[in-house]
Amino acid sequence: MKQAANFVIVTIAILATLVVGKGILIPFVFALIFWFLTREIRKSIYKLPFAKKFIPHWLSNILVFTVIILAFGFISEIITNSISNLTESYSKYEPNVSSIINKLNSYFHIDIFKSVKSVIGNFDYGSVLGNIANGISGLLGDTFMIVIYALFIFLEEASLKKKLRKVFFKDNGNVQSILTKIENSISSYLRLKTYVSLLTGILSYIVLVLVGVDSAPFWAFLIFLLNYIPTIGSLVATVFPAIFSLIQFGEFTPFLIVLTAVGAVQVIVGNVVEPKVFGKSLNLSPLVTILALAIWGKIWGITGMILSVPITVIMIIIFSQFEKTKTVAIFLSESGDLDDK
Repeated sequence: MKQAANFVIVTIAILATLVVGKGILIPFVFALIFWFLTREIRKSIYKLPFAKKFIPHWLSNILVFTVIILAFGFISEIITNSISNLTESYSKYEPNVSSIINKLNSYFHIDIFKSVKSVIGNFDYGSVLGNIANGISGLLGDTFMIVIYALFIFLEEASLKKKLRKVFFKDNGNVQSILTKIENSISSYLRLKTYVSLLTGILSYIVLVLVGVDSAPFWAFLIFLLNYIPTIGSLVATVFPAIFSLIQFGEFTPFLIVLTAVGAVQVIVGNVVEPKVFGKSLNLSPLVTILALAIWGKIWGITGMILSVPITVIMIIIFSQFEKTKTVAIFLSESGDLDDK
């Protein structure tokens, strides 16, 4: 009874902290991801001939950190301009909506608007799109805090492992191997998922540019981000630019091209490329994936949905390394086999 009470109290405290402190925690989580990706890039640098001899550790950190900051600034500028242009030009597309509805009404001989409204209620595409754009703008606005957090994580990197040994491990003999395994697993997942998402975004961007869809960089970046969200992310990433192309052109041909082409990119990358890249490394239960999506989405909104799978995978990786939490990792995993972790 006492253990159950303690579990409930701890769970409530954690949820309250996540909700109340999301303004601090979300940038911090992105800073940790930033740190892991930076370490992966640094490892790649040291694979080059003579890199270890001529590039000291501190210089490689500065180089990678600078490159990523410049990339953040460049992407932020492009996406901010795209969102601004999209917001300003959305009103001029509204007449096309009436034209599309009239075409559908005459073709199906029913009141499409009334029928759709009766099923999904007062759905406002512009409002939903605005919420997503605001979420991305907010994330880009947190770039400064993410960079600051990441900088201090780098400064603490040297002493972090010593602290972890003293807090979590009594036997120091196996500490280094466990920490290395956790770090390598998390870094590998984030690196591979980022590569796959980047491939999806680039291919989708090419499709959108060829069709002539406005604000293609924004849609490509949205597709890149939503690719981190399982199942639903791919669906939304396909439907939203397709609907926008319908609103922009007022014709069904561009809509069908975008829907088919971007959908094909999602299917091929998600079902052919991603399984080959990841192999069995993800090992995440589909039920847990949907539950994590719902829970983190409820706590942190769109950002929580994007982070749901990375956070859950990281939890499995960490929990699998300790006997007391290994049972939790088994339930979260797909097969129950944690050997891959």
